[in-house]
Amino acid sequence: MCRQHQHSSSDHKTKRSLSFGIQQQLAMESSGIGRVAPLEAVLFDIDGTMAISDPFHHRATSEMLLKVGYNNGVPITPEFGMANMAGRSNEQIGRFLFPDWDQRRLDAFFAEKEALFARYAAEGLREIAGLTPLCRWAAGRGLRRAAVTNAPRANAELMISILGLSDFFSLVVTAEECGRSKPYPDPYLRALDLLGVSPDHALVFEDSTTGVQAGIAAGMPVVAIAEESREDKLLAVGATLVIRDYEDPKLWAALDKLDTTRPQAAAAETNGKLTQL
Repeated sequence: MCRQHQHSSSDHKTKRSLSFGIQQQLAMESSGIGRVAPLEAVLFDIDGTMAISDPFHHRATSEMLLKVGYNNGVPITPEFGMANMAGRSNEQIGRFLFPDWDQRRLDAFFAEKEALFARYAAEGLREIAGLTPLCRWAAGRGLRRAAVTNAPRANAELMISILGLSDFFSLVVTAEECGRSKPYPDPYLRALDLLGVSPDHALVFEDSTTGVQAGIAAGMPVVAIAEESREDKLLAVGATLVIRDYEDPKLWAALDKLDTTRPQAAAAETNGKLTQL
């Protein structure tokens, strides 16, 4: 009797375990990239997501901070910049660095900083590995595309131009045009509205915690670009998938599972531009 009872109990535990495993898998699928099928749009952040721009931002910001005597003239570190400025708008950065400055002084500071950044970026801005093939993939399927950024429009468009993607993006949305910047969802919600796409069929690419939070708050799964040391932090704020770059096999395995079949009119419209990417 005891042996039979133990065997029965074991069977029940196995069934419960299998059931729980299936439930976990279904939950992951419903909250993951697969839930946006059929995919209709891709939305990209720019800094750190499409382009390796942090070194240029750090150089420009460091020079400006030294000029105004910030931190008693001690240079900031890249780690300080990543922790306190990455993914944030100039307004947010200004409030953090100079809480006592008036708006006029902040505007002058960031105008000069952005001019420095533009000069340095023009000398050597590079794309994140695998970006161009991903753009070809999206354009070839007729997906709608938008760049959504906290950066000022002038430098957002400059970076897109340097990367050779001006024709790829039909829309560029900047935080300064919205009521609130990332981590609020406003920039992404505006992009979805202008593209005419539901968040149920759109995918976001980001690299910062503020960006991931914005995409998630707008109702979309977010693929985050990050080094291994930052992976846990991005997953903690809701990233659906964290990849090293756009050559990561994990990304393509996920994309291969999406049904991106759409009317070919949009794809045909972009075919002439694919050779430029």
